[in-house]
Amino acid sequence: MTRGARAALVLGLGIGGFVDGIVAHQLLGRHHMLSGWHPDDLHLNMLGDGLFHLLCLLLVVVGVAALNRAGTLPGRVLWGGVPAGWGVFNLVEGIVDHQVLGIHHVRSGPHELAYDLGFLAPGAALVAVGGLLLRERARR
Repeated sequence: MTRGARAALVLGLGIGGFVDGIVAHQLLGRHHMLSGWHPDDLHLNMLGDGLFHLLCLLLVVVGVAALNRAGTLPGRVLWGGVPAGWGVFNLVEGIVDHQVLGIHHVRSGPHELAYDLGFLAPGAALVAVGGLLLRERARR
């Protein structure tokens, strides 16, 4: 994998985390970062959300800096790496945080497993599409 592709993946990880945090945590209010462990402590959950967003910001900054060092990239590298990184974020977060650790679920309560699996499906699709774009670039 090229330096540019790795940089685009890191950028995608950060973007995926931001989209998840902004949409699920803030706009929809489905859960907070630690709501599976501390459902009644809003202050602790907001702190967890803030630290999560800080990590996402760090990933975006590192990804942009790495893209800058990589020089000019073919569009397929950027447009393949970013969605692939976003998908990796969804898969890791969905498997580790939702299923293994139970930090939170997409939507707690009835059918929470269905919601969690529904979160994994677009992640897998993003990895597949991004991977195809990256692979197409590698063949050329």
